[in-house]
Amino acid sequence: MTVEAVIWDFGGVFTTSPFEAFARYEAEKGLPKDLIRKVNSTNPDSNAWALFERNEIDAKGFDELFLAESTALGHPVPGREVLPLISGAVRPRMVAALKACKQHFKVGCITNNMVSHHSPGADAPQQAAGAMGQILPLFDHVIESSKAGVRKPDPAIYLMMCAALGVKPEACVYLDDLGINCKPAAALGMRAIKVVDVDQTLAELSATTGLIFEDGVAA
Repeated sequence: MTVEAVIWDFGGVFTTSPFEAFARYEAEKGLPKDLIRKVNSTNPDSNAWALFERNEIDAKGFDELFLAESTALGHPVPGREVLPLISGAVRPRMVAALKACKQHFKVGCITNNMVSHHSPGADAPQQAAGAMGQILPLFDHVIESSKAGVRKPDPAIYLMMCAALGVKPEACVYLDDLGINCKPAAALGMRAIKVVDVDQTLAELSATTGLIFEDGVAA
């Protein structure tokens, strides 16, 4: 089927991966490598991260629950120290690719976010830098987990985007930096691209869409 829509994750796609910030924090604090990722992957549907991204707990609740979960793994980490780590630096070439795709396809964004942090309009550092203001208006539709009450990898959130854009999953390309979020998209029939780095991503996106990305200009 012909590509009609390109659907994007936000963090780790248009911005550098928060995993880099997690690793720096762990090194600075003398914590085991990938501790934060381990906390986030333990009980992934009901842990502090999941509850916060579905807006079922507030920042104080996240702080306390993340501390309890990390303590259970032997290394207490307050949730309030983790939240500032999730906002990365903008990747200009990815933004340029989005603009290029918008000239040819419908474009949507599905983001697992938190209502009080890394949420469009609520993330002060990124808002001040103009990142959110520059990128989000480019999309035809945006779905935020904190507002929708559902988060990736629940297949429902991908189908919500398809309905909003008026396309079938088979006509979509989906980009995400997490394999766990790419799998349900692929199972629905989307062509999934796992974002590892910018060069690899744009090469795969070019092969999938037929567009050639040169400094953000699609030919």
